[in-house]
Amino acid sequence: MLASLMALAAAGASAQTAWVSSEKDHAITLVDLQTQAVAGVINTCKRPRHMQLAPGGKRLYVACGDSSEADIIDVATRKSVARIPLGDDPEAFDFSADGKALYVSAEDEGELQTLDAATGKKIAAVPVGKEPEGVKTSPDGKLVYVTSEVANMVHVIDAASGKLVKNIAVGKRPRRMAFSPDGAQLWVSNELGASLSVINTKDHSVLATVPLELKGARAEDITPVGVAMARDGKTLFVGMGRANHVGFVDVASRKLVKTVLVGRRAWHVATTKDDSRLVVTNGLSDDVTIVDVAGAKALKSVPVGRVPYMSVIVE
Repeated sequence: MLASLMALAAAGASAQTAWVSSEKDHAITLVDLQTQAVAGVINTCKRPRHMQLAPGGKRLYVACGDSSEADIIDVATRKSVARIPLGDDPEAFDFSADGKALYVSAEDEGELQTLDAATGKKIAAVPVGKEPEGVKTSPDGKLVYVTSEVANMVHVIDAASGKLVKNIAVGKRPRRMAFSPDGAQLWVSNELGASLSVINTKDHSVLATVPLELKGARAEDITPVGVAMARDGKTLFVGMGRANHVGFVDVASRKLVKTVLVGRRAWHVATTKDDSRLVVTNGLSDDVTIVDVAGAKALKSVPVGRVPYMSVIVE
C-alpha cells in the first residue's frame, strides 16, 4: 500500500501539463504531456494571449487583449483568484525580480509600462519605439529589454530608474527574446527578417545575425516569433511561423541544425524542465505539437481550441 502511494506521489510530482491560451475561445486548454491528450479547459478573460508564471510558480498571469486585463489563476486549484487592469490591448509582459511589478508593452501608447502586480496600478511608463512587443527582464533584474516591431530595435531600460539605456538595431520586426543561461547573450527573433539576432548583454552590441533557411520554403514564409533556450544553453528552439516548422539552432556555432514539421503557423515554443519535450503552438491549425527533443521528432498534434497563442508548461 505504501509503495503504491509513493508511486502515485512520484507520478504527480513529475506531471507535465501545457497550459495553452486560445484567442477565439477565451479559454486555456490543459494538455497532459504524458497522455498527450486534453486534460481540461479553464475559461478566462477575452482574447487571452501572453501568459507567464509568477515567481514561485504558484500563480499564472494571463494577458487578455480584448478585456484589457490580466486574469490571475491559482495553478493548484486551476481557478481565477483575481483580475487586474493591464492597459488597452496589452501585449507581452514580464515580472520584476521580486515579482511585485509587471513590465507590460503597451502597443498603442508606444510605452513600456510598469504596473503593480497585485493591483494593476500604473507605477511608471517609458516611451520606446512604435508597436512594442516582447518584454524580457534580465536574470539579475536590473534591466528590461523591449522589442519594437516598427523601429526594428531592442530597447534597454534600467529597471530602477526607468530610464532608457540603449537602443539596439536588430532585424526586421523583432518579436520575442531568450537569454542564455548565464545571461551573457540575448537571442531575438526577427519575424520579417527570417533570422535571429544575438546580443552581447555586457556592451549591448550585436554579436551575430543567424539566418533561418528551410529547403523548399521561401524566405518570406519563414517568420520566426517564439524562442526558447534549452536549460544547458546548447540549443535555441524557434517557431518558424508560416514555414510550419520548429527549428533547432546550435548556440555555439550559431547555425540552424535541425527542423521538425509541426502544424500551421508555428508560433510559440515551450520546453519541459528536462528539455525532453518541446510544445509548439500552431496558430492556424488550432493545435499544439508535442516534439521529442532528443529524436527531433513530432510525437502528436493535439487540438486545443481556436487560434492558440502560446503555452506555459507547469510541472
